[in-house]
Amino acid sequence: MSYCKAIETMTEPRKSLHKTYHDLYYGFPINDDNELFGRLILEINQAGLSWETILKKEETFRKAYSNFDIKKVARYTDKDQMRLMSDAGIIRNRLKINAAIENAKTILLLQKEYGSFQKWLEVKHPLSKEEWVKLFKKTFRFTGGEIVNEFLMSIGYLSGAHSENCAIYAKTLKKKPMWNKSI
Repeated sequence: MSYCKAIETMTEPRKSLHKTYHDLYYGFPINDDNELFGRLILEINQAGLSWETILKKEETFRKAYSNFDIKKVARYTDKDQMRLMSDAGIIRNRLKINAAIENAKTILLLQKEYGSFQKWLEVKHPLSKEEWVKLFKKTFRFTGGEIVNEFLMSIGYLSGAHSENCAIYAKTLKKKPMWNKSI
C-alpha cells in the first residue's frame, strides 16, 4: 500500500510522524544487518495494529531490543523475555517477542553461511512476492504474507512502497543497487 497521498490528508502531529518515515526510510535499501533485523521486528510487531502505533514506539523498541543488535537479541534468556513482556513501551505479545529472539538466531546462521543477512536477501533476489513469502515462512517465525510484503517493500526488494508520481519514488530508485533496479 502506498502512503503517498494519504499523508497529505493527515493533520499534525500524525503527518510529521508518517512523512519522516515515508520520505527518509520507506522503500530505501538498508545495508546494515542490525537495521534490517530491526525493520523485521517492527513489521512483525505491526501485525494486527496500525503502522502509526509502531512508528510511535520505534525508539522504545530499539531500546528494549538492544538497539536491534542481532547477537545480543539471539542471547536473550527467559529473564529478557519477562522484561520485554513487562515493557509497556513495546507490543507485549509473547509470540512476537519469541519470534524476534528466534529470528535473531536464524539471522546469525544466515550470516555464517552467506556473510550477512543482506547478502542472503541478495542471493535470493529476484523472487515473486509469493516465493518470498514461502521462503520467509520456511526460514523465519511469525512472517505471514503481509509482514513479508511490507518488510520487503520497506527495504526496496518489492515494488509498491511509493506511487510513481511520488517525489520520493525517484529517490528510492537512485539508492537501489544495480541488481535491484528492475523493481
